[in-house]
Amino acid sequence: MMRFSLRDSIGLLAILMICGDVGGLRAESADWPWWRGPNHDGSASATQMPPLDWSAHINRKWTTPVPGKGHGSPCVCGEQVYLAVADSERDVQSILCVDRASGEIQWETVVHRGGLQVKNEKSSAASSTPACDGQRVYINFLNHGAVYTTALDITGKLLWQKKVSDYVIHQGFGSSPTLYKSLVLSVADNKGGGALVAFACESGEEVWRRDRPATANYPSPIVVHAAGRDQLIMIGCEQVVSYDPLTGETIWEIAGATTECVTSTVTDGTHIYTTGGYPRNHVEAIRADGSGRVAWELNVRVYVPSM
Repeated sequence: MMRFSLRDSIGLLAILMICGDVGGLRAESADWPWWRGPNHDGSASATQMPPLDWSAHINRKWTTPVPGKGHGSPCVCGEQVYLAVADSERDVQSILCVDRASGEIQWETVVHRGGLQVKNEKSSAASSTPACDGQRVYINFLNHGAVYTTALDITGKLLWQKKVSDYVIHQGFGSSPTLYKSLVLSVADNKGGGALVAFACESGEEVWRRDRPATANYPSPIVVHAAGRDQLIMIGCEQVVSYDPLTGETIWEIAGATTECVTSTVTDGTHIYTTGGYPRNHVEAIRADGSGRVAWELNVRVYVPSM
């Protein structure tokens, strides 16, 4: 997978096209509709042939300057590319829509004016990746001491905006929204005590909410199909927790992971693989059947990159 980053006030955008089907949401064969792609694991279909060589003149169809800075990835849905940016000069957090074929910016919607927050100088005020279900675009931003999930339609019209929780900033914020069936799932782990929340995609109505430990933590919620069922996995805060993505009920929970994690969980259908972090460095494979059994663990540092 190609990670997207806008590191200067003017950045450059490039696209990668992939495919899949997760949680009842169908992604077209050339879409990359949310964080880590259609299967939430960074994998492309075996039928796709993404280019392996990149340069200014090889396998580059277009390049488009964009305003601001963002450390999330673009999402690709249909004929559009969506990305989140924060422009410190204008003091705004926005979603940009770029034409997939030409690279032309079709629209920009300002989601927040003022209230931008960054603690770590390597972070940005737009570090989340948008998610798109073909009808709406969803994004998380930290703004004025709280995390908000916002939904736009595909023309850029703001449909709804809901508060996930207050947020005590430690390094920054970068958790991306996850789509599952008719829900958008957002988390805001932080030192003040955060929340994991499910909103109805269409209306923004809060469907369920779970309080989270008062610990700085950075993963995105990931839904995997493991041990015969869909499970919403959260790592970090010194625990690994499996939730029912439709109800928010705990399926199983074990002590593990570490305090601060950044990476996204992956599965082989039997195990949940987790990595962290701070203060303990580790990679471990946990049985996804609720037994709490750790199949193996390595004391190696894999803090930020996902498997």
